[in-house]
Amino acid sequence: MNPSVALAITRVAVISAQGIQLQSGMVTRLMKNKARHTLNITLKTFFIFLAGAAVPWAIYAQSPEVQQRVSQIKESSAKNKQALASYSWNEQVTISLKGQQKKVQHFQVRLGPDLTPQKTSLDPPADPPSGGRLKRRVVAKKTEEYTGYANQMKALAQQYVPPDGILLQQAYARGNVVMGPTGSAPNQIQLVIHNYLKTGDSMTLVLDTSQKQLLQVQITSYMNDPKDAMNLTVQFSRLPDGTNHVSNLVIDGVSKQMNIAIQNSNYQHV
Repeated sequence: MNPSVALAITRVAVISAQGIQLQSGMVTRLMKNKARHTLNITLKTFFIFLAGAAVPWAIYAQSPEVQQRVSQIKESSAKNKQALASYSWNEQVTISLKGQQKKVQHFQVRLGPDLTPQKTSLDPPADPPSGGRLKRRVVAKKTEEYTGYANQMKALAQQYVPPDGILLQQAYARGNVVMGPTGSAPNQIQLVIHNYLKTGDSMTLVLDTSQKQLLQVQITSYMNDPKDAMNLTVQFSRLPDGTNHVSNLVIDGVSKQMNIAIQNSNYQHV
């Protein structure tokens, strides 16, 4: 073969190979660009979908129906508090620490003129402590520590139960109330409230829509420090005249492993 012809063929082959590589690179870039474009569209569609899905909940949180249920709880709580002023009842308070029962107290309770509980002890005077002076001092110090913490827990629980109408309305105005079914009965709904009393707390109210009264309250909160968690579960019952009242209340102090169980019974007209 003529050397000139061979050289020409070689150059054509090189140019063709380079063209194929260039075309291949262009195809690869086009495929990558298309994939990137498709991914961007998919992500945009996904986030738009999420935003659209969130809107109904945001509207629902401040819907007229939620406002109606909030108003019902406010009115019911105020009405029941007034009705309970004509009753006296017995209260049993059991304090346990790390699974061991430490104290059981019994009280007769009435609401005072300002509708705050007034308690009279039903227990006999406690026996004087036994042992030497040092032992009595150690026992007294430990008793004072857990009793003081228990009183703080009960004081915090009273700020949640019964629910305060003003705080409920403020939570609704901020969009912190969401309503939904309980899944246990058709005539029950639940209102989940965030940042009710403290930042980061949560309160779930279970409402009987036919009776327009509370059935249960569950609260997740904390003492002075968010790490010092407190959980609260409250059960309500109805008296023969329709008055709603707290029948059982359990407070769990998580960090101290302290449990306070309160039972109310023997409601009598006064």
